[in-house]
Amino acid sequence: MRSTITAIQMGIRAAFVVQLALGLAFWTGNALGLVDLHQLIGILIVLGLWTQAVLAARAGVQPGMVAAAAVWGLVVIVVGLTQRDLLPGSAHVVIEVLHLLLGVGAVGLAERLATSAKARLAPVA
Repeated sequence: MRSTITAIQMGIRAAFVVQLALGLAFWTGNALGLVDLHQLIGILIVLGLWTQAVLAARAGVQPGMVAAAAVWGLVVIVVGLTQRDLLPGSAHVVIEVLHLLLGVGAVGLAERLATSAKARLAPVA
């Protein structure tokens, strides 16, 4: 299970780097044709977060952290898929920053779940 957790952790990290690059491009008014790709990768990150949560639960990680990952992932998806309609106009930057913070939080939570799960598993010989 440890190698599965590590593989998902690495996949989330790589996807996050791509997401940051795409997000920066969008904020500068470039690559707007790649928004659908950005959404797909975001959904994949959330699926990775949820998978880490399941694996962490199986490893005995605190149920509160597992539940937080489930809820956080849902919030990321809802905000990500509806952000175009939230606070239109000059106030939309608030939603963009919130979206960024939610994404960073999702990756951070996935990292914490992975670290906690691996710590609870038997050491590799």
